[in-house]
Amino acid sequence: MPSTDPVGGLGTDLKARAAHTPARVGGRDAARVAAQMLAPALAAGLPAGRRATMALAERSAADRRATGLLTALRDRYGPGPLRLDLGGRHLAVVLHAEDARHVLDGTPDPYAPATRAGGAATAHFRPHGVLTSHGTRRDERRPFNEGVLEYGQQLHSLAPHFVRAVREETGRLLGAATAGDGEIGWSAFREAWDRTARRVVLGDAARDDTDLTAALGRLRSARTATGPGDRFARRVRDHLDHAEPGSLAVEIARGAASAAGGAGAVDPVGQVPHWLLAFEEAGTAVFRTLAVLATHEPQTGQVRNELAVTDLTEPHLLPYTRACVLESVRLWPTTPFLVRESVRDTVWGEETLPGGTEFLIYAPLFHRDEALPYADRFTPEIWMDGTAQDTEALMPFGAGPGECPGQDLVLLVASTTLAALLERHTYLPYRPGLLRPDRPLPRTLDHFGLRFVALPHISRGWL
Repeated sequence: MPSTDPVGGLGTDLKARAAHTPARVGGRDAARVAAQMLAPALAAGLPAGRRATMALAERSAADRRATGLLTALRDRYGPGPLRLDLGGRHLAVVLHAEDARHVLDGTPDPYAPATRAGGAATAHFRPHGVLTSHGTRRDERRPFNEGVLEYGQQLHSLAPHFVRAVREETGRLLGAATAGDGEIGWSAFREAWDRTARRVVLGDAARDDTDLTAALGRLRSARTATGPGDRFARRVRDHLDHAEPGSLAVEIARGAASAAGGAGAVDPVGQVPHWLLAFEEAGTAVFRTLAVLATHEPQTGQVRNELAVTDLTEPHLLPYTRACVLESVRLWPTTPFLVRESVRDTVWGEETLPGGTEFLIYAPLFHRDEALPYADRFTPEIWMDGTAQDTEALMPFGAGPGECPGQDLVLLVASTTLAALLERHTYLPYRPGLLRPDRPLPRTLDHFGLRFVALPHISRGWL
């Protein structure tokens, strides 16, 4: 009999597992799933009004309500995926970690990451991105992305250039804060982070190209690529045509030249929007990590110990600081939904689900499962001692062949940014009670509402 443990077993061969049989939910329960899980998550991710919806989501404890609902439905219907039809779409909400890994390990066939609904929503601004690619196109674009981003390598070959960009932009951020009232809010941090991201991806010349970032934001909000899409593509192409040493833009040109089928098949310009969007989400994770470290002294002490024995002007892995970022993403996934669409009929237990079924994996359900002893606590140590790696319920960057190819690069830039922020400063949050270590951490954290006062950190050796 398959395990009914919500978080699944450890160390089992996933290929040998039988999927749990799905259950068809009633109309009332389907409406509750749509209202309490799908609608809040989609609204929080929309560019327009995102600040307001995130604040509302935090006040209403949206993720806690959603995970509570799915847990209750799992108790009622069993551990198999919940089948429901909404707006003509066949959906299956995955409730068990084994089933989640079964789907993710089956990417891209039979479970494709390029869904019809997702493709329709994003095709106007990233039509040639790997996440919206099928078949041979994906087979060409995925290796290209892995090669440029150096997937599987924790220390990118261009790390010295990235470290320089991070330290310069973080230094300017802190300099501006200390010259004023010492406050750092989301807007100021986001501007510094965007400058860093543009330098990493496109080179130093893109540092002040705020119009590029604004164009991408408008493009996400638009329903068509006509106009804003053309302007965005021209700006990206111009930066790629003048690629600077030390940026991903140089690697993009080299990778495109050697890619199977040539640059036309890969479309280097078409890959950049996804990378910039990934950095946007990573910035959210860094800011949340800073917030939780500001209220968790033991973990901050561990970070400082790591920094004290490291030459931060040079690239380093910073494993504990990196673990803090991973733990922040576990607690507050920047991408709460992992979605796959079956390209053909698939057998699940005693049932067959039709091709075109969209499988929804709601990460907070697994990351905050009450069966995990650290579910609502900030515990970076699980990423250091193998606990997280051996727990299939945890998938901060996805899993399987569709795992984020840029995760190592993102974690490098994120941990380096935190190191630069914490090297000589302490942060006092405006809402210290929100993230108290003696209470369960909130399931939803509005990063727009986070603010700190940055104070010089004085310790032995810094006088």
